[in-house]
Amino acid sequence: MPKLGEALAKVFGKSKDVEESEIGEEEKPVAPVTGVPEKVYLKALPLRDLEDVERIKQEVKSGNVLILKVSPLAKKSIDDVKTAVSELLEFTQSVGGDIARLGEERVVITPAFIRIWREKATTAGGALPTAA
Repeated sequence: MPKLGEALAKVFGKSKDVEESEIGEEEKPVAPVTGVPEKVYLKALPLRDLEDVERIKQEVKSGNVLILKVSPLAKKSIDDVKTAVSELLEFTQSVGGDIARLGEERVVITPAFIRIWREKATTAGGALPTAA
């Protein structure tokens, strides 16, 4: 599904892609986080239509980590995928969360108290394969 990957790349750009970020980003000490929910869930959800965006926002506001499969919506409309992911990108940034691509079909979104680690592993012979 090359069109889907291209659509996500346009929305995110290379700096937001987990698989294509630069090495050397130093980990900085983080102050203790306040306001962390008692339970945090990792949820895998399909993005089927634009109406799902509000439910996704509520999940992030509740403190959950989401892995979204965008291919169900992409089968209907690549433009709707761009719209949904752009809206989620703006929302996630506004609440201090983090968002990144996970390959061609998935997006991960975290609340403000969780950061996504980005790395690009390279060797003298070129890039190492990434886990799918």
